[in-house]
Amino acid sequence: MSENSDTSRNVSNDEIDLLELFRRMGKTLGNWLRAIGRAFMVSLVFLLRRWLPLGLSLIAGIGISYFLKSTSTSFYTSDLVLKNNLYENKESGTTSEMIAIVNKLQVYCREGNHSELEQLLSEPAEAIDNINSISAYWIIDKNKNGIPDYVDYQNKHDVYDTTDIRMQDRFDIRVIIKSPQALTKLRRDIVNYIEHDSLFQLRNEIRIQQDKALLDRYNYDISQLDSLQKVKYFEETRNIAPKSGGQIIFMQEQKTQLVYSDIYSLYAKKQKIETDLALYKNIVTVLSDFSLPAIRENGTKYYAKTIVPLIFGLTLIVLILIANKTRIIEIFEKY
Repeated sequence: MSENSDTSRNVSNDEIDLLELFRRMGKTLGNWLRAIGRAFMVSLVFLLRRWLPLGLSLIAGIGISYFLKSTSTSFYTSDLVLKNNLYENKESGTTSEMIAIVNKLQVYCREGNHSELEQLLSEPAEAIDNINSISAYWIIDKNKNGIPDYVDYQNKHDVYDTTDIRMQDRFDIRVIIKSPQALTKLRRDIVNYIEHDSLFQLRNEIRIQQDKALLDRYNYDISQLDSLQKVKYFEETRNIAPKSGGQIIFMQEQKTQLVYSDIYSLYAKKQKIETDLALYKNIVTVLSDFSLPAIRENGTKYYAKTIVPLIFGLTLIVLILIANKTRIIEIFEKY
């Protein structure tokens, strides 16, 4: 009997402890919510009471941004998409190599090495001074449906991602330039720079030679199948033997139609190679040319994104220090 009473007492104590725990958790959560609400109200009242200096800080930030926009040299951004005609399979790696050699130009732009840029792009010094940046980026295909979705300008794509993949047959080149009228000439220079790479030239020559050899083979196989088709048709027609009573007996099943599918398949492969040789005979092909920017990149908004929050934040810090001046002085005097 005593054991049962002890067990009941222990269960009752456990229930009380659990209720007390929930009560304390609720009380702590309530204190937090009240503290957050109070902090929000104090902050709101603080901002409303000092709306004039804070408003003036916003106006000052916008004014400084407009001044920087008016006094700085304009620059424009545009993108070029190139198709890599050397790409054959995932192991070819030519797209990553093309991106790497284009990004060499960016290194020279960042270092201000204009002499190297003049040599690589075959541009005079005044044209090189017009270029701020030349960078190449991967184009990402979401869900592997063969459709380009976005350009990885931040270079944050996970190479181990099996859902969103880098497109291996094309890449994007973004340039920042002072005069957009020079984009057409710059596009020719960039394409020539890529196509003058000796390794790419050798790969392209081999690709074209192999395609032409394969095309010759397809033509030969098509002619052989065409001849075979005629022979089989003759044999099948001859095997249709007339019998007495005007009846016709088929000695074997016609097989000529089986050749048609092979011929059509070879014709489709032949047409693809002919299209590639006609449209993609160079190392790269322009899929999307530079567009003429209508608005400069470094407008008022470009500077305001940094200047306005900076001035507003500094003004807010100064107002907080002024409001707590007495307490800050007491802390300094105490320590």
